[in-house]
This record gives sequence, structure tokens and C-alpha cells, in this order.
Amino acid sequence: MQIIRVRLINAFGKTKGCEKAPVKVLEALKEIGSNENGKLIEFDKLNLEEIHVNLDNIKEANHLIFENSKEAFEKNFKTFFIGGDHSISYSIVKAFSKVESNPLLIIFDAHADCMPYGDEPSHEEWLRKLIDGGVSGSRVILISARDLWEEEIEFIKENKILWIKMDILTEIDEICDMIMERARQASGFYISIDIDCLDPAFAPATGYLEPGGLSSRDLIYFLKRLNLLKNFRGADIVEINPDKDINGMTVKLGAKLLAEMI
Repeated sequence: MQIIRVRLINAFGKTKGCEKAPVKVLEALKEIGSNENGKLIEFDKLNLEEIHVNLDNIKEANHLIFENSKEAFEKNFKTFFIGGDHSISYSIVKAFSKVESNPLLIIFDAHADCMPYGDEPSHEEWLRKLIDGGVSGSRVILISARDLWEEEIEFIKENKILWIKMDILTEIDEICDMIMERARQASGFYISIDIDCLDPAFAPATGYLEPGGLSSRDLIYFLKRLNLLKNFRGADIVEINPDKDINGMTVKLGAKLLAEMI
């Protein structure tokens, strides 16, 4: 198992500050003795790495993230990434899809991130470019997205992305059962967590606050159950902006989410 820091941001300054999250989240992880099941974290024994990126050369950064992620997935059964903004997931998941024969991507996000893209996708476009690049939309589950543009909704329908909306997430046990059944059918599955999937009351330190999101307890419930599956290969946690935090609560929550998965 490996934890990798990725400080990339690619959102024309809109996510400035998220590059500080990897260091802050790991500092908060040091303060956690165990997860909720009593498993000791033993921070000093964790395998920590960083993909060093140049924010002035996004193309090179994406190449480095892809190559290093692919190597990490090949060497480790589980790999976790701390961003950075959601643009890091483009190269990570592209690498994951090269390693797994039948991959599944589970995304927790307030947004679809399926806007039209340029050469190097930002945090608003990464999923669309990933699917246009060959990753099947039928292998993507999008959970808690609640602010989408018309063209994104059409893209989701056309590409058969499973969009689990907030109004049915009240039936959390049944929804989690269904997601786990889908996950079992994959050779391996990966989870991408944009912290704005949560209601701002639980995670205020992010750039695009969307009311009406998941509670932190709901997200932890999903992660703890999915973590029971033997083909869970890793996850990323993105879009935490320490500059916008209140009493460090979002950073601490990011550390707790990581603690429940490792």
C-alpha cells in the first residue's frame, strides 16, 4: 500500500490553494491513532511518496502522473492519492484503466466534470476527456452530483454513466448494496472523492460549495463498506483548500477519510 502526494492544480487559478492539501492532510493523519475499527494507523510505517509536478507545465505534469500512477498500480495492490484539484484524476484513472482488465470508477462529486475540454483537462472537464479517450462510461458511477449543465446531462445519458442522484441517497443501505454488487463484477475498482460531494456544513474548505450534499457520516459509511471488498485498488481525495478551512475541519476530515481506507 502506498500514499502519493500530487500537488497539481489546473483550473486557471480557481483552485489555487488546493496544492497545499497533501502536506496538510498528512500532518492531520499523524494525529489519528486508529480508524473506527480500531486499526492502528502507525504513520511512521506508511509508504509515502510524491509525484513532483511543475505547475507551469501541465502537459508534462499529466505525463508524470500517468507514468508514476501506472507504476504504482502495478507494484501495489492499493494506492491512494492526495490532491491537488480534480484534474489529477484524469491521468490517474487513465493509468488505472491500463492496468485493470475490467475497471470500475466510483466518483463522489457535487459536479459531473463533463464540460468541453482543451488539450489538458481542468477539474471541470477531466471525466469527459477520460471517456472520450476510451474509458467506457458504463464503467463509471457518479454519486451525489447535484449541479450540472445541460450538455453534461446529455453526455451522461449518451455515455451510460450511472448517475446516483441525491434524492435517492436517502436509501443509503440499498444504494450501497447495489454499488458493491457492481464493484464485485470489476477486476478492480477505484474511488475518486471530490470533497465537495459533502454538504458545506461538513467540508467548507473547497472552491465550489454546493448545498444539500452528503453528510460526512454517509461518506464514511460508503467508504468503510467498499473497503471490505477485496478488489478495492485505491482512491484519491481532491479539492481540499486549506486556505478556506475553518478550524482545520476539512483537512481533518480528509485525513479521517484516508484513515478509514488504508
